[in-house]
Amino acid sequence: MHSEIIAAGTAACDGEHVIRVVLLPGAYHALEEFSSAGFDQALRDRTLALELILAAPELAHLNDRRWLGELQQDIIAPARARGGQLWLGGISLGGFMALRFAAEHDGEGAAALDGLCLLAPYLGSRIVAAEVAAQGLANFRAGALSDDDDERRVWRFVQHLPTMPQPPRVFLGLGSEDRFADTQQLLAAALPAGSTQVLPGGHDWPVWRALWGAFLDRLQDGP
Repeated sequence: MHSEIIAAGTAACDGEHVIRVVLLPGAYHALEEFSSAGFDQALRDRTLALELILAAPELAHLNDRRWLGELQQDIIAPARARGGQLWLGGISLGGFMALRFAAEHDGEGAAALDGLCLLAPYLGSRIVAAEVAAQGLANFRAGALSDDDDERRVWRFVQHLPTMPQPPRVFLGLGSEDRFADTQQLLAAALPAGSTQVLPGGHDWPVWRALWGAFLDRLQDGP
């Protein structure tokens, strides 16, 4: 698990008021692309005690799901141990992985998350999304899930968000012309009002950078 930490604010290393955000990249994106796109500069431009942790699982471990354990052991557990709020998020496939991790570790103590930051998330195949849309998310029946049925497991997690005792906060950002906008809007409909930010544009870094800025502004403005 490759990782990089970018800190900003006067107390961005310790303390209960620090916000820690773990971001996962999209498919075949390098961690350096976050910096090239201005994610770190956007953080430094704001007065937030925030630690951004960029983490990239080994692609070879995605199919066998070893990345779930590696993310928990190498990134999430150490971040949680340092205190403060803990958010997990990602771009495109990284957003899907964040949801998959949350579904795997829902409410599990040290693995529990305070929030999810989903920037233009890929949400699986349109076949499964069509099942959800046809049944309606509230009535969706995932059935008995095989170990590799990540997509239905994610949608079942989304379905149960409103009934969780302490659900994570969710920020969903997307471009109005994103090629996955139809499934993203299906997710948006399941979230509390005000959880979603839609900006002009498609599935690309300029839009993701703007959405990241919108997310930081919400954190800066408070609940």
